[in-house]
Amino acid sequence: MVILTRILGYSTKLPRKYKRQGLIDSLRIHVMGGNGGSGLPTYGGIGGAGGNIYVTAKEGLTLRHVKNKIKDMKIKGGDGSNSTKNGLIGMAGTDVNIDIPPGITVYDENRIKLGEIDSENAKLMVAKGGEGGCERSGYCGLKGERRTIVLDLQLLADVGLIGFPNAGKSTFLRTISHAKPKIANYPFTTIKPQIGIIKYKDYRQISVADLPGLIEGAHMNKGMGHKFLKHIERTKLLLFIVDIQGCQISLKYEHRSCLETVLLLNKEIELYKRDMLDKPAMIIVNKMDTEGANKIYNEIKLKLNNLSEFLSEFDKSIQPKKVLQFDGIFATSLISTNTTEITEIKNRIRYIIDKYEEKRSFTQNTDSYEDRLYAKLRRQEQQHAPTLI
Repeated sequence: MVILTRILGYSTKLPRKYKRQGLIDSLRIHVMGGNGGSGLPTYGGIGGAGGNIYVTAKEGLTLRHVKNKIKDMKIKGGDGSNSTKNGLIGMAGTDVNIDIPPGITVYDENRIKLGEIDSENAKLMVAKGGEGGCERSGYCGLKGERRTIVLDLQLLADVGLIGFPNAGKSTFLRTISHAKPKIANYPFTTIKPQIGIIKYKDYRQISVADLPGLIEGAHMNKGMGHKFLKHIERTKLLLFIVDIQGCQISLKYEHRSCLETVLLLNKEIELYKRDMLDKPAMIIVNKMDTEGANKIYNEIKLKLNNLSEFLSEFDKSIQPKKVLQFDGIFATSLISTNTTEITEIKNRIRYIIDKYEEKRSFTQNTDSYEDRLYAKLRRQEQQHAPTLI
């Protein structure tokens, strides 16, 4: 039996499932608009225009579906037909639609933003077909636009969980929703983003994204969490989860206290994209069931509420320039699933998000005409060639 196993090759272990089916959050596709048809100079005939390439948002899709559907990652629009004496105006080439999931930002190969596809059926032209031959072009059909586009997925969630490995993010997600992320006693349990839904008695729903744990230097592409930082850019609330005992990822890193981990997470986000610190933020101090947790929390509670006033006590290398002010601070043991505490946390999340939406709506409605005109002119100056349909 052993000999047969070796011959057939079954002794080699299959790769773990998550390595075979990892999350695809970025995809490159070469798109080519169709070529325009030739005109007919003798009769003044006009060639048909080449087909355009569009991306259209459809629910229920992933970028893996897109990748499996498109052969060689190349898409070409239909060519316009030539003008003939029997048909002076040539037929236009066939347009091509690429169905993609909502939550996609489309860039060209130079990372120039072409547009965002956030809602179902939103449509964006990414390659224009060539003009048909006419007098202006010497009756020669023009080639269609050609470019490489990058489909960049950013999860559409209301809340983004942020923390170092093994802080309790996956435990929190499992506790407040029906999501079933893997939970274990070692770092990097989460290896791809997870989405959970908080459901309230009045049928209100709030989505929560659990991202792989960050490490020091995540903004410089270190560790597992760096490529997922973009997924919290569209969230409405940043929810930090930290271990009351602090964190030490491995022997390569020094042990960081609870307050130091908060400052480091603050700084990692600041270095990645400072604007994200303008979002409202909450913090959960986890693992309060561990030895000496209450003593540690009593010592840091005041500082957590006023981090900026105590910044000078910490090493300059971990001091952020802009310090977060938390809209809610909770100390708990998520693994104990205390119903009362979890309910308080869920209600606080809802309250902060509602206040955020109310403030944003008020700001949008009170913008002056001059401000809106200035913003419009600024958008026109940017290199956003295609436009949403």
